[in-house]
Amino acid sequence: MRFAVIGTNWITDRFLEAAHLIDDFQLTAVYSRTEERAREFAKKYHVDTIYTSINDLAKSDKVDAVYIASPTAFHAEHAVTCMEGGKHVLVEKPFASNVKEVEKMIQTAKENNVLLMEAMKTTLVPNFAKVKENLEKIGPVRRYVANFCQYSSRYDKYKEGIVLNAFKPELSNGSLMDIGVYCLYPMIALFGKPETVQANAWMLDSGVDGEGTVTATYKDLIGVTMFSKVTNSLIPSEIQGEKGSIVIGKISDMEDLKIVYHDGTEEIIESDQRKESMYYEAKAFIETWKAGKLENETNSWDTSLQTMKLLDESRKQIGLVFPADKSQNE
Repeated sequence: MRFAVIGTNWITDRFLEAAHLIDDFQLTAVYSRTEERAREFAKKYHVDTIYTSINDLAKSDKVDAVYIASPTAFHAEHAVTCMEGGKHVLVEKPFASNVKEVEKMIQTAKENNVLLMEAMKTTLVPNFAKVKENLEKIGPVRRYVANFCQYSSRYDKYKEGIVLNAFKPELSNGSLMDIGVYCLYPMIALFGKPETVQANAWMLDSGVDGEGTVTATYKDLIGVTMFSKVTNSLIPSEIQGEKGSIVIGKISDMEDLKIVYHDGTEEIIESDQRKESMYYEAKAFIETWKAGKLENETNSWDTSLQTMKLLDESRKQIGLVFPADKSQNE
């Protein structure tokens, strides 16, 4: 499968490092807004074809699929343009800025008969399957607790008065979108749409949230998610059942898994998982394409849509508004 990449940053480097481990993956083109940056990035991966126009990329006969890792505010625009050109698209998390953008992306995929998938690695790594397989062992699940608090080096700059991309509302960023989605997406994938949502956050003067909490209630369980870009946390995540808990050391990669039963006994349930965790999203995307499907069974359109609905409601409650929201309402 011949890929182009949109976004010449560290996340794209990490994706390519993992994707190149797959025999069916080939990088054939690089897009950047500037020719200099496109050529610099392409040279690093021995690629000759570059684009500085999204429309030209969408029309390219050298590309089957596009990995989109541009700022979140541009995800929908880039994805729709590429899909209208007949390209399959793998879009970094969070999928888009809001529900309306996600709905447009899904509709475009249907109209153009192309594959569309959110690049949420957490639900595609082997350890996520281990979590699902072992839920029965802990009895009826009563609480889902996801904790991902990771101090951002960019926050140091923010405190110096320099607002980098991570804290800019015009790019649809902030703690909820960048970090919180790692907590919320697996919850939706495991338990579906919650009945009610309650969100709280500490807002920065730039207009985005520095940290927050989202509590989701289901018929038989409660989901509690905590996320931050201004603090670190040493507390693991866990899924609590009446017979024991599945403890997850690192929610973003589903690493360090074990069951702790009520009698104190422990059971390790880890898979032999690659350290290049983005390998699994690239592999799932290519396998879904080879199967002739438009959406992945695990990272389905509905899972992405329900997650974005939860994000939209949470943002509404904490007063986090993006320019992308206003443009949708015009």
